[in-house]
Amino acid sequence: MKQSSKLKVQSSKFISCCLLLTAYCLLAVDSWAVHPSKLKFKPLEFNPPSSEVVLLNNGIILHMIEDHELPTIDMTAVIRTGSVYEPEDKIGLAGMAGTVMRTGGTTTMKGEDINEILEFIAGSVEAGIGGESGTASMSVMKKDIDTGLKIFADILMNPVFSEDKLEMEKQKAIESIKRQNDDPSNIARREFRKTVYGSHPFGRFPTIDTINRIKREDLVRFHKQYFKPNNVIMGVTGDFDKEDVIKKIEEAFKDWKFEDVDFPNVPKVKEVYEKSVNYAFKNTTQSVIRIGHLGIKQDNPDFYAVMVMDDILGGGGFTSRLMKEVRSDRGLAYSVWSSFVVGKFDLGLFAAGCETKAESTGEVITLMKNIMEKMRGSPVSDEELKIAKESIINSFIFGFTSNLHVLSQRINVQYYNLPPDYLEKYRDNIGRVTKEDVLRVAKKYLHTDKLTFIVVGDDKKFDKPLSEFGDVRKIELEKF
Repeated sequence: MKQSSKLKVQSSKFISCCLLLTAYCLLAVDSWAVHPSKLKFKPLEFNPPSSEVVLLNNGIILHMIEDHELPTIDMTAVIRTGSVYEPEDKIGLAGMAGTVMRTGGTTTMKGEDINEILEFIAGSVEAGIGGESGTASMSVMKKDIDTGLKIFADILMNPVFSEDKLEMEKQKAIESIKRQNDDPSNIARREFRKTVYGSHPFGRFPTIDTINRIKREDLVRFHKQYFKPNNVIMGVTGDFDKEDVIKKIEEAFKDWKFEDVDFPNVPKVKEVYEKSVNYAFKNTTQSVIRIGHLGIKQDNPDFYAVMVMDDILGGGGFTSRLMKEVRSDRGLAYSVWSSFVVGKFDLGLFAAGCETKAESTGEVITLMKNIMEKMRGSPVSDEELKIAKESIINSFIFGFTSNLHVLSQRINVQYYNLPPDYLEKYRDNIGRVTKEDVLRVAKKYLHTDKLTFIVVGDDKKFDKPLSEFGDVRKIELEKF
């Protein structure tokens, strides 16, 4: 009996202790628990990694970053060329040259042989040409650097542009052109650029006629004109010794001789802002809308303020005004956005866009235009400014997630003639943007009275006629 009573007393004491401990813990939690939005952190410290730069004997500029973590080596090359230099009657030539120089083989190896070798060593070599640059890349294991470098150099220096591969790419291009009007979003993107840039090379797109005019000699001539060592910036990163890799690259490219490059004159983009309403019929239940005009160059002193302004307007996803008002508040579109695509060598584009049901087309156009006008009319809030700047600054570091990305960043700074300390000062320059700056650049660079409108859809279903926004130009889509 005494034993039972003793156990009850001990049990009671144990329960009391547990209750006291639980109460203490709850009080402690209540004293230190803070909502995540109120947590304070030290400012993020991040210094963009650098690369070592050397000038090779034949004029190649080489960026290097040693990384001995894995036994791999990656190379990249940027060539000053692009579709901006294509003849007007052979649009599509540059892109085709970039593809066929890789697939068509070289003077010493067939394309199929190159593929076999690379597959055997689990490596890759790629090439391509875009609007304002050409690129090439190589990725191999350290033990296969000699094999990979030989192929990489051979493709850059000695492509043969075989007729069969050229014809194959021409047929692919023609089939792609025949399907170019299947996707309303693709129509809107293409017609927007054509309307804003006019006859400038930035607004040109291949046609079946321009593709059919491209001959092998054109590819050979295009390559010979621009692929010269002094017109290339290369980068290499991976598990190598600096002196050793320089010798290997020098040896691989020893027959590539320095030559002057004759660049054709590319006309400057005409800075003209004119109101324009354009419509293309597409039998769909939704309308695709693009609104905008010419943008800015990256060397514009207002670049950083424009980036912050655009983030608040529509570039910042769910925190942006366009997304909040068009999607979240009114449910008129799943996705709505804006983007100032800054030009590297000339004026870029400003565009805002969304897809909405045909019956709300006019409502959405009006709402998007009003949101742009509000950006010009009054300062943004302190909270909007804070979120936009933090978003841009914090996302900046994701451009340096690998040494290959670092190489690309460093090469781009040099290729596009940006200030040498552009990367180092980027976050500070974003951080200095004020509400007054945002309002000033909104008034200066958002031309809401001179917007270009592109609408793709079925106007019979629209809630209001597009003529309410101005004289309508009908875009006749080519039928194939």
